[in-house]
Amino acid sequence: MSSVKAINLVLPETEVHLAGSSIDGQLVLNLRSTLVDPVVKVELVGRGYLRWLEEDNPELTYDKSTAFTNQALYVSKEKNFYIEDGWLDSGVHTFDFCFSFPPSIPSTFTSKIGCVSYFVQGTCCSHQIVLAKEERCLLLQGTAGDHRSHVKDMAPLVVEARKDIVYFCCFSCGSVILQISLEKRVFYPGETIVFVTDIVNRTCTYVRKVVFTVYCIVLYSGFSSRGERLFLEDRSEVTKLVSWADTAPSEIMRVTSALVLPKPLPVTSTLMDNKIMSFRYELVGTSDLPCTTSTIVGRVPIIIAAAPEQSTMTLHENEGNSSEGAIFHKDISENDRGAVASRSVA
Repeated sequence: MSSVKAINLVLPETEVHLAGSSIDGQLVLNLRSTLVDPVVKVELVGRGYLRWLEEDNPELTYDKSTAFTNQALYVSKEKNFYIEDGWLDSGVHTFDFCFSFPPSIPSTFTSKIGCVSYFVQGTCCSHQIVLAKEERCLLLQGTAGDHRSHVKDMAPLVVEARKDIVYFCCFSCGSVILQISLEKRVFYPGETIVFVTDIVNRTCTYVRKVVFTVYCIVLYSGFSSRGERLFLEDRSEVTKLVSWADTAPSEIMRVTSALVLPKPLPVTSTLMDNKIMSFRYELVGTSDLPCTTSTIVGRVPIIIAAAPEQSTMTLHENEGNSSEGAIFHKDISENDRGAVASRSVA
């Protein structure tokens, strides 16, 4: 029977930790009997890892694929506790520790291809034998990426998409115009994106709904066993909102919508920032047009940057180390928490 009855990590009740901040905690060790020559330590580790498979030649009649992998170490700190007299009595022993996160590290992130994870691990050993261990995962909001380069991107942004349609069944044609307007293109994790969409319906049918989605586009950089480098781009959904516009034929409608960004969220960055993966974002508006197989898509590139107060903290540590008419509102919050749309019809 092990001398260690229980080992517990006591951490602050912080939902998301910030890069450049500190974490204070305790390692609580409950012993059944006296432990001689113990080694008690706590580690803070942050690392990234990715892996995907690529077919060498799709025309081959047999399966042959190459695995591309890569990894990065963002933080590795260790605290070894001094044991007076080289032994610990039975009972409960408490060890205090404090770690600081580096200022320029990426956010916690998980996808089917790669991940960035952070954890605190407490270990008790004796004579090089691990007697007990506990690990606690941490959510971290990073600042990797130069927020100062995004200052010029704070101006309003308007993107317009047009789709021409031909209805062969009734020998008529028309078009739909989707115009998405944002007051700015730089947002912060946890912030609400408010945007205005003008729908110009020059067809003979209704435009029933527009689906708005924020996508995260990740560029991965991996190496094969032969040292060959390959890049893979993958996109995943961050948040989504379904807006029931019901724009009638020959009608112009304005819809105001809001999407809440989650936290933590990787900031817009390059491979140089995160070593093995880079991040960029798009706000995409999509509408399937009735009685056709056509779909209109409007794409708005947006930037996710570190929050101003977080950026200030990081820099300090680095230095030290239109239509008119009646308006009515429609609540569509059942599709996305905190998402609200209002619309004008002309």
